[in-house]
Amino acid sequence: MDQKPWVKSYPPGVPHEIEPEQYSSVTQLLEESFRKHSGRPFSVCMERWMTYRQVDELSKALGAWLQAQGLEPGARVAIMLPNIPQFAVTMAAVLRAGYTCVNVNPLYTARELQHQLKDSGSTAIVILENFCNTLEEAIGQTNVRHVVVTAMGDLLGTVYGQWITFAVRHLAKMVPAYRLPLSDGRRVTTFNAAVGEGARLSLRPAAQSLDSIAFLQYTGGTTGLSKGAVLTHRNIVAAILQAEAWFTPALARVGDVSRTNAIAALPLYHIFALTLCLLSMRWGAHMTLIPNPRDIGKFVEVLKRRPFHMLPAVNTLFNALLQHPQFRSVDFSSLCVSQAGGMAASEGTARQWKQATGCVMIEGWGMSETCAIGTNNPLTAQEFSGTIGLPLPSIDVAIKDDEGRSLAAGESGEICIRGPNVTSGYYRQPEENATAFTSDGYLRTGDIGVMDPSGYTRIVDRKKDMILVSGFNVYPNELENVISLCPGVVECAAIGVPDEKQGEAIKVFVVKNDPTLTEEGVASHCRQNLTGYKMPRYIEFRDELPKSNVGKILRRELRAPH
Repeated sequence: MDQKPWVKSYPPGVPHEIEPEQYSSVTQLLEESFRKHSGRPFSVCMERWMTYRQVDELSKALGAWLQAQGLEPGARVAIMLPNIPQFAVTMAAVLRAGYTCVNVNPLYTARELQHQLKDSGSTAIVILENFCNTLEEAIGQTNVRHVVVTAMGDLLGTVYGQWITFAVRHLAKMVPAYRLPLSDGRRVTTFNAAVGEGARLSLRPAAQSLDSIAFLQYTGGTTGLSKGAVLTHRNIVAAILQAEAWFTPALARVGDVSRTNAIAALPLYHIFALTLCLLSMRWGAHMTLIPNPRDIGKFVEVLKRRPFHMLPAVNTLFNALLQHPQFRSVDFSSLCVSQAGGMAASEGTARQWKQATGCVMIEGWGMSETCAIGTNNPLTAQEFSGTIGLPLPSIDVAIKDDEGRSLAAGESGEICIRGPNVTSGYYRQPEENATAFTSDGYLRTGDIGVMDPSGYTRIVDRKKDMILVSGFNVYPNELENVISLCPGVVECAAIGVPDEKQGEAIKVFVVKNDPTLTEEGVASHCRQNLTGYKMPRYIEFRDELPKSNVGKILRRELRAPH
């Protein structure tokens, strides 16, 4: 088999390699973008616009404020924000100040948040006030000393912003009461106060290299606890340049890529949306921020307002849009890229999408560990392929057996990947790192696939027991750890079952020793300890669970149809 058979299948205009070394850090890439595009729009949220100049000035001020708090170089700063203008400002501030971004899912429970803050060693957090009640429960066991609290309307203009904040607090009642413990020298500062103080200070240039850590991107762990994939400045720059190489030819009819309007409905804390946000910044393009994509009616209204060119989504979101009665009245004439990722895209959804929009749904594949996209179908494709496509420029993909030997085209084995975008390992997880890579430097992904002679790969199974709910990884061990703490539960096992809308839904099998324990009792315990997408859809009580001769619960037997 050729060294890189897939490059022959690349569309015209896509380079075979990218050069991350053209930048010394992500910070340099951002500052170049702010300089080049200062007058251009960067984002629109609730019809309020923000320019690159504003992102530059606000992030400089917030970065200077963070430095003034005495955080050590490389300090971890958690970001717990939805898709609002504060996200990009905070991310740029943390990187420019020489620190590491720790993206946090705003829907986390206190248990999940506490683990991530403790594991990452975060000493500061920027958080939307809607989630401060969760932080109140978690903060006591963490090293967080500086809390910056923002309100929904903080960057939406004085009058309109105050109205939005009032509406969120008092009309929608979306800000639960909280009191953050201020013992141990903790400080709580409002976002506006931090920016105001920082504007009177100077941002000191940070000593960074391509090997400095830019992000700790948390992903599920085989132990049941999430672990931080270490993403260096090189990893992030490479991912931006790879995405640029792949997507630019598809936007030829826009003319100037800086005129691109990308829809940011996927959460920016998720690696897929984060990479596309950074690509927009490199281009000087703008994003339409969707703070709550679950409100499909409002989302469709936003899509109707102005032409849009890129719509990245998971299969469930494409599906939800298609089901909305107003969706077909949207003008799709500008749509160049419908990028599916995060979970398997279904052929049925892809067929309906093309019918409704005239734009082919292009499927890609990646992980937090690969800075989003590892492989993607060519943007020139006329039909949905059902494969995960080709490795992007400068990426190697090999199908390997359990011993790490590369297999021939057409043979099934574990998909393994290496390239400048691939993590060097997990944060403070030496045991995990020892088994995560092959001897020749490929990351083992846990997905089983087959590559054809042209370099297209098809996923046939998952080696890991991970459950994929609407593009989010759910690890059975974590669910089982939580459910085992429910009074009356002797043992339990979690599996994924096919689900039309979400890809997979969670089913839990429980053995109990308390006859009064009900399905609702287990569900109530889960609601207190697990974020929404990790909630079991089905709970089934059993007298016993199938086990191997060494006592390991056999999830595969629970999956088998009876």
